[in-house]
Amino acid sequence: MTTAVFRATKKFLLGRPLRTSRLMQERLGKARALAVFSSDALSSVAYATEEILMVLVTAGTAALRLSLPVALVISALLVILITSYRQTIYAYPNGGGAYIVAKDNLGTAPGLVAAAALLTDYVLTVAVSISAGVAAITSAFPALLEYRVAICLFFIALVTLANLRGMKESATIFAVPTYIFVFSIYIMIFAGLIKYFTGSYVPTHAMATAGPAQGVTLYLILRAFSSGCSALTGVEAISNGVPAFRPPESKNAGITLVWMGSILMTMFVGITLLARFFGIVPVHDQTVVSQIAAAIFGRSPLYFLIQASTTAILVLAANTSFADFPRLASLLAKDGFMPRFMAMRGDKLVFSNGIITLGFLSAILVIIFGGSTHALIPLYAVGVFLSFTLSQSGMVVHWLKTKEKGWVNHALINGLGALATSIAVVIIARTKFLYGAWVVIIIIPVLVLTFLKIHRHYSEITAELDPNGCACYRKLNPIIIVPIANINKVVINTIEYAKSMTDNIIPVHICISEEGAGRLKEEWKKWNFGVDLLVIPSPYRSIFGPLLRFIDRVEARAGENDKVTVLIPEFVPRKWWHYFLHNQTGMWLKFLLLMRKDIVISSVPYHLKK
Repeated sequence: MTTAVFRATKKFLLGRPLRTSRLMQERLGKARALAVFSSDALSSVAYATEEILMVLVTAGTAALRLSLPVALVISALLVILITSYRQTIYAYPNGGGAYIVAKDNLGTAPGLVAAAALLTDYVLTVAVSISAGVAAITSAFPALLEYRVAICLFFIALVTLANLRGMKESATIFAVPTYIFVFSIYIMIFAGLIKYFTGSYVPTHAMATAGPAQGVTLYLILRAFSSGCSALTGVEAISNGVPAFRPPESKNAGITLVWMGSILMTMFVGITLLARFFGIVPVHDQTVVSQIAAAIFGRSPLYFLIQASTTAILVLAANTSFADFPRLASLLAKDGFMPRFMAMRGDKLVFSNGIITLGFLSAILVIIFGGSTHALIPLYAVGVFLSFTLSQSGMVVHWLKTKEKGWVNHALINGLGALATSIAVVIIARTKFLYGAWVVIIIIPVLVLTFLKIHRHYSEITAELDPNGCACYRKLNPIIIVPIANINKVVINTIEYAKSMTDNIIPVHICISEEGAGRLKEEWKKWNFGVDLLVIPSPYRSIFGPLLRFIDRVEARAGENDKVTVLIPEFVPRKWWHYFLHNQTGMWLKFLLLMRKDIVISSVPYHLKK
């Protein structure tokens, strides 16, 4: 009954399981792939400009005019990255994520650093995207601000569930909100430019009339740049997910990457332009996009459409991480650097364990940081830019090794990408270190050491279990110990099963009541099992202590070919809540015996009908 309820609930939430043969049919076309793999990058325009302004405004509102030059520098870096990753897609048609490229060309250690950096940033992406999406809601409805953590957790659970239903299904769910967001932002940009150049709007903020900025330093500008680089997170997602595209995979992935880069750059620069033209100053209770939309459309339906679509894309931006985190974790698991279960596909042909792990970790992060985007942003981008640098450096080595046609130009392009991103990662780490980036800088080497520890464990286990040189096929003589509490159908079945394997059976009863033990002895004689019942007194009423000591003594006296087996009689309740009504002695005994070397543990279950 319990199993049936579980299966029905699982089927309702996740849908019908898919056959392995359906894997190719679950691949994505360019339009759906753009929604799955680009939602993170595209959604970052909702907060990237705001993060630049939050830094610059500390030097006075006049310093906000520097936001456009900073945005243009970031856009130039984006062009370099798109060009570089397009080459990676064609060089690695089976998926050219930073882990694979770095491991193949730079070695295992750089590959693991890239993997650790990306996994960390994927978790941060979910937390930041969801938090920013909820910020859009609280901007429109300030009364919900105190509930933002609960709302964040709700959306994390929702996106996790959607991804557990399968990639193709989640792509269908997420495509519509993604394109609504893109079109609504373009409408806002065009309407805002028309309104500004026709002179129908006059800025009211102090920035419009402010004098020279005070306190602007190179360090401040670099901090603004590092915060704005959050617009570039997610650029690598398409190169990681090339195998998820329909054939020809590389061509479709390359086209989708160019689409994503073009849309991202125009929206980012457009929002930054409008923020400058309309004199937008960042405030704590309303996002920059909300202020721009309100300045252009007022509190009209278009304003609420922009806020709703921004919320939707920011929530769904987490989907990019849900597509790539499980895939990267599966690659690490196949190479023996993460638990094996991360490489297993679930009922819907997705890496379910990776999806659930990502949802759990991001939920913890949201709780710790109170769902605040501004608190999470300093941790952001360090990992992804480190992976950018390792990936591009790996591609330079790739071209130098293969010397394919046009390899010099390819190496120069990837070399430029490596140089640009390495400069960016130094700037980001330096300017954000005291604001929280130190956490990520510590986490990455800890993860790498963990990967190596896991790999060493698997290598040692493989060597220990290697059958070569093993003296197998020797005949073993079982010594079966059967713990007895009283005589019932479960015990009778267990004794009969034991007698079918050997005559060397030791039924043992731990006596905590002499009166009860006496009745059990009399009843045992009546049943005439053909084996004597051993009664061990327990003056301190402990069952496990005397029983485990007896098992240890039997094992110590056993010969080389003897194998001590503890056969545990167990009944299985029909309903899940019935488990709480019983002592579960058998379950605890199995747990304790697992710590004993060379002891075989087996159960004889009896399924209750009522």
